[in-house]
Amino acid sequence: MSDHRTSDHRALVLDETRKYHLEVQNDGGFVPGVTEIWPSGAVLDAEDRVALVEAALDLRIAAGDRSRRFEARFARLLKRRKAHLTNSGSSANLLALTSLTSHVLGDRRLKPGDEVITVAAGFPTTVNPIVQNGLVPVFVDVELGTYNTTADRVAAAIGPRTRAIMIAHALGNPFEVAEVAQLAREHDLFLVEDNCDAVGSTYDGRLTGTFGDLTTVSFYPAHHLTMGEGGCVLTSDLKLARVVESLRDWGRDCWCEPGKNNTCFKRFDYQMGKLPHGYDHKYIFSHVGYNLKATDLQAALGLTQLDKLDDFCAARRRNWRRLREALDGVPHLLLPEATPRSDPSWFGFVITVDPGAPFSRAALVDFLEGRKIGTRRLFAGNLTRQPAYVDRPHRVVGELTNSDIVTEQTFWVGVYPGLTDEMIDYVAASVKEFVRRNG
Repeated sequence: MSDHRTSDHRALVLDETRKYHLEVQNDGGFVPGVTEIWPSGAVLDAEDRVALVEAALDLRIAAGDRSRRFEARFARLLKRRKAHLTNSGSSANLLALTSLTSHVLGDRRLKPGDEVITVAAGFPTTVNPIVQNGLVPVFVDVELGTYNTTADRVAAAIGPRTRAIMIAHALGNPFEVAEVAQLAREHDLFLVEDNCDAVGSTYDGRLTGTFGDLTTVSFYPAHHLTMGEGGCVLTSDLKLARVVESLRDWGRDCWCEPGKNNTCFKRFDYQMGKLPHGYDHKYIFSHVGYNLKATDLQAALGLTQLDKLDDFCAARRRNWRRLREALDGVPHLLLPEATPRSDPSWFGFVITVDPGAPFSRAALVDFLEGRKIGTRRLFAGNLTRQPAYVDRPHRVVGELTNSDIVTEQTFWVGVYPGLTDEMIDYVAASVKEFVRRNG
């Protein structure tokens, strides 16, 4: 009887949660110039709220069953054998790159001073793990329009100390990942595919995130799926997967799930390092690791978000296409282009103001922001000009001309699923009105 009452009470709480969600929705309609048009954001419905409340009722406050279920589903989606949840996409990048320094890889392991090819115009956390591991970033330029580098640029950057490539798909637009993956194979290099902005994008009809030795994803609210915070490292290399798990979980050698013991059936029968035989395997550490785990509360939200991924990706493509068609032919603006042979699940809509335009990027951005249209820079611009990296060891191959143009002239606006046709049309009309007034 007690279990029955508890079940009824639980159902009542969840039903009331759905009602509460409907009550607190504040949709007063879009008012041009008053309603904020965010460049990115989470799209959350009643089932997302219910999932979080249900997980809270279970009081499973660490990683548990929901985390395992999300990892299994997400690995199947990206056609990878293993997925490991993390507390952020930045942590996912740190784990992915750090795993390549593991002693488990023998002579292939990355050592301090080895080089990793990356892109100059991007987000810092694609590059930070290279620096944090004592490795040397090798920066290459990007193309304007796609905002990605090319396989030719990557090939030109390969030197005698090059050991890996770590590149992000720019704002959901795939780089030439098949060609870069082929280069990696030919030169025995690791490829880390930063897929944080591009879940659902394809290149040559194949999902991004399926080309690299390791792939990373972010679940920050700006991204395609959200857990509030969170990330994931995926791979089909079981050796790398084991290293990622160890590094994520304090560096421990044990692979028991939290709350479980003796999965290997020889917990007290190991001899590792200089420890005595039989030292508890749960407390043997084979890597200098971190604690970068996610929680079941995050995974609960991720599971309901995952059910909506196809719709989210379709909305991003639809919004991008509507804005692209509306702005086609507007003078003094370079509009974004999909990388040939790709179908991006767009993260944002990038605009570069021609350096010879009769107006500045700053003036256009100020005009849009004044109309409550949110804008963002293309992340850090040319990273070699950022104070964090000026004095760090690095190598540059070729000129970073386009990365400098991005730094001076480029910004982006939103296409995320929370934007309506009316909002997209207002963004386009505002851009055109500014150019008409100032062109």
